[in-house]
Amino acid sequence: MARFPRSAIPRLLYTFFSSKTRRFYPSPTAALLLGNFEVRQFSAGNVARAKDAKEPWWKESMERLRNIGISAHIDSGKTTLTERILYYTGRIHEIHEVRGKDGVGAKMDSMDLEREKGITIQSAATYCTWKDYQINIIDTPGHVDFTIEVERALRVLDGAILVLCSVGGVQSQSITVDRQMRRYEVPRLAFINKLDRMGADPWKVLNQARSKLRHHSAAVQVPIGLEENFQGLIDLVQLKAYYFHGSSGEKVVAEEIPADMDVIVAEKRRELIEMVSEVDDKLAEAFLNDDPISSVDLEEAVCRATIARKFVPVFMGSAFKNKGVQPLLDGVLSYLPCPIEVSNYALDQTKNEEKVMLPGTPDGPLVALAFKLEEGRFGQLTYLRVYEGVIRKGDFIVNINTGKKIKVPRLVRMHSDEMEDIQEAHAGQIVAVFGVDCASGDTFTNGSVKYTMTSMSVPEPVMSLAVQPVSKDSGGQFSKALNRFQREDPTFRVGLDAESGQTIISGMGELHLDIYVERIRREYKVDAIVGKPRVNFRETITQHAEFDYLHKKQSGGQGQYGRVCGYVEPLPPGSPIKFEFENMIVGQAVPSNFIPAIEKGFKEAANSGSLIGHPVENIRIVLTDGASHAVDSSELAFKLAAIYAFRQCYSAARPVILEPIMLVELKVPTEFQGTVAGDINKRKGVIVGNDQDGDDSIITANVSETCFLLKGSA
Repeated sequence: MARFPRSAIPRLLYTFFSSKTRRFYPSPTAALLLGNFEVRQFSAGNVARAKDAKEPWWKESMERLRNIGISAHIDSGKTTLTERILYYTGRIHEIHEVRGKDGVGAKMDSMDLEREKGITIQSAATYCTWKDYQINIIDTPGHVDFTIEVERALRVLDGAILVLCSVGGVQSQSITVDRQMRRYEVPRLAFINKLDRMGADPWKVLNQARSKLRHHSAAVQVPIGLEENFQGLIDLVQLKAYYFHGSSGEKVVAEEIPADMDVIVAEKRRELIEMVSEVDDKLAEAFLNDDPISSVDLEEAVCRATIARKFVPVFMGSAFKNKGVQPLLDGVLSYLPCPIEVSNYALDQTKNEEKVMLPGTPDGPLVALAFKLEEGRFGQLTYLRVYEGVIRKGDFIVNINTGKKIKVPRLVRMHSDEMEDIQEAHAGQIVAVFGVDCASGDTFTNGSVKYTMTSMSVPEPVMSLAVQPVSKDSGGQFSKALNRFQREDPTFRVGLDAESGQTIISGMGELHLDIYVERIRREYKVDAIVGKPRVNFRETITQHAEFDYLHKKQSGGQGQYGRVCGYVEPLPPGSPIKFEFENMIVGQAVPSNFIPAIEKGFKEAANSGSLIGHPVENIRIVLTDGASHAVDSSELAFKLAAIYAFRQCYSAARPVILEPIMLVELKVPTEFQGTVAGDINKRKGVIVGNDQDGDDSIITANVSETCFLLKGSA
């Protein structure tokens, strides 16, 4: 077979190049140029197959790709862990802490607000290389207010790391994040962090994961010491002890297991084998036959069970103290799936949304999902997960949701807030494009198929605030900011209260809305006044009252004259109409052409009651008599007579204020059911139902909107 020299192919045609191994990986374009020739050596002796070989050109590069997310409860160490991963893989050259004294902040916290507050607000994407594998990482927020960031990250990832605090254990957001991982069928590893902290107990956390999260899990590592005596880890699969030396723990030293830990290592390894045997038939057969189980057999069994989402391997360490991160990276390569090991489905729009399985290979037609939007320096930045096919700079792609054909002007890979221009990306990769007008959740293809990916779950907002700019001159920038944030974040809603005229912003919590108000001030230089939304009270009357009002005005020329007589009374309870006007005048005391003006006057008066100025409803007005003047009577005169007549009799009808009652449904973990029920009773709520949904309780209650707005969101 003829040899095709590597030098004949320009380097820009290669998709991957590893600086550590000096190895190139061929792009689809390079594969076409290779034709039927076989490249024996790309660089360091790696054999790549060409068109006529058994394995497709993309197989090795796809098998060496991982897409993972890092999720956890707030302050469990997600961003600190990502910082260490980037350092050990060579993507950054020095470590900065989340709340570091140097004021630089972690790489993945690129917003000023994130560095000031020490929390992650937006999910951030990056990529790195570890042992010749490419890993795409999305670091997600831990605060419940930014749960949409976790939602859309997990929608496009193949695997995840669930970080748990060795002191705090399984916390409320840990449960939420785990539920999201189950929803999108994401295989995961657990990482028990902060073993250096006082009170660290990884075995307690492991038991909580089994009971609260219902994980079928076991430890694949045993810590050597805890708290200030935490020195290293023992790998239960390879049966090696690992110590982390150097100023930043970059030197991993493998040694024999300490003699005083032989008993606990044997016990925990047997527990690991038993747990995996319950969900893996091949290992179960060897275990039941008392065959010796090698490290390779156990590693393969853990991998199979993890990818099948039947088992969660538990790693341990302390990211802050630079211990346990490199073995965790090895676990990502060994146990989490590559893109072609995950089943992804699309909906075929030409066949009534029939479910179609995507092979996930670069050979097929392009299918990509826009899962996140950002306003960048060069326009809208759209994050894409490529599920099938290849996307190239300059290609025309079709937005299936809108039918628009768009050219890809610029294609980049993200490293937090930094961008690296690339020429093309194939299935399995996470990239970003500029200048593509679309919405979050849109699907792009090359036009040969009409597939759409299933959309992500978007929770409903739970809290609202009234907001308005301090200066009327800044209204344009204020509207621009609100429109942008609404496009970027599906959980951030903006509306106008027609009754009060207030601009209402709604979101997932107080912090969520405070962050957006602060971003409006910083990024758009608009100061905003924030307050509680005005409660839409109503007024009504409780008894019968009569009116008799004469409106008479003479000021030279034609005057105004109109007299109305009648009564007001409350409508019966449960009446479908809120306002009723009835004309019971017999004869022509008031000409019929003035009756509509009288009704209009009463309706206008009922729009603002005299108690607190809110609309009056559940009222019936009956007109029984009146008087008119041949010259001075007019529509305006009778309309004013009706308004003043209403005000005259309103106080005599004993008006009262009505407050809005909401039907609220709260879904809470069962252990907090009593606390939440007590809080509802404190707010003068009436519980009308209580149901069970798995480990959660669903409480239904009628609650006054006033109590919730005055005392805060539940």
